[in-house]
Amino acid sequence: MNKFKYYFILLLAGISLVSCNKNDDDDVVTVPLRDYTVQYKADNDSIIKFLKTNYIESVTADFDIKISKIPAGGTQTSVWDQQTYPLQSRDVYSNDVTYKVYYLSLRQGLGSSPTNTDKIVASYTGNLLNGTVFDSSYGLPGTFNLFPYANEGAVIEGWSEIFPKFKTGTSTTDPASGVISYQDYGAGVMFLPSGLAYYESGSGSIPAYTPIMFSFKLFDLQRMDNEYSISSSTGGRVFLGDGVPDYLEDLNGDGYLYDFRDKTKYPNPPAGLVDDTDGDGIADFVDFDDDGDGFTTLFEITKPTGEAGVRRYYPWDPTPDNPLTPNTDETELKGIPRRPTGALADPTKPESSTNVKAYLLEDYTANPRLRIHLDKTYPIKQN
Repeated sequence: MNKFKYYFILLLAGISLVSCNKNDDDDVVTVPLRDYTVQYKADNDSIIKFLKTNYIESVTADFDIKISKIPAGGTQTSVWDQQTYPLQSRDVYSNDVTYKVYYLSLRQGLGSSPTNTDKIVASYTGNLLNGTVFDSSYGLPGTFNLFPYANEGAVIEGWSEIFPKFKTGTSTTDPASGVISYQDYGAGVMFLPSGLAYYESGSGSIPAYTPIMFSFKLFDLQRMDNEYSISSSTGGRVFLGDGVPDYLEDLNGDGYLYDFRDKTKYPNPPAGLVDDTDGDGIADFVDFDDDGDGFTTLFEITKPTGEAGVRRYYPWDPTPDNPLTPNTDETELKGIPRRPTGALADPTKPESSTNVKAYLLEDYTANPRLRIHLDKTYPIKQN
């Protein structure tokens, strides 16, 4: 086909597409966004129907799963009813809807669980409910960012909600080839309503408003520190962190952190999901001053000159030396301290910003303890 014919066909196609989106008055028709609650009901009905009319045909030793439709008159046990890999669910609040998201745990994994703001190393295959494969990593691990406001590598919301229910594995590196192998990793299948996937936009061969499923394996994770500012020149996010990784700012310990300043997405957040020490409406994991005392978290956890360890900031808990780095001693015997409990510099005067108490070893190691970046009473402000 010569170039002229090619461009002519494209022109005709463009005219056709525009024509399909205009009314008789030659005005562009804007299709209203579907109501999230109504669409969720339709998606949930489709997912439940799929789970009750399909069965797990096989699961390999590497946890590759094949799910097939139960034939007419078939006696196979449905995904919904089988007990080998019991169907589980998680409630997810988003767009003022509480979604029930179903997932299968083929193996939970033996390592650590990511939060919904960490980076992960995973492989995946994505299917429509009719069995069509729309995407796959072909078993190869890739790096993905679960934080929805990440500048790059961010994933759909459903991934951020289900991956924290699994754990990573362990890895070994072949010294000759450098190839990394993973063992004991988490593996599962998630069934996502469109409101936690691509919703009205669709993606590639995924139509708009379509529930989808992913089989996946979780190999590894990278802990993130996601405090950010907005660039005055570009308007983009500049990630700076506050010295405390997100997973350690998860106050309720549920593995999930949310930025509820987004009132469009979260108009009525459940109180149990809030991780906000000072109650200023900014969750600790994106708050540069977690306790609202006027001192940044980074300032409060910065180590005095001469403190042991290679890091500039206190770890959350004492850190041992890393045997994989024989030329560097990472040993730190102290975690982030609480308000000091030792003797005053001048016992004849009251405690103040110029007459402070000495830190005792137990101020750095006692467990539990209220760390200074969460203690609104310390450091003491200048009189």
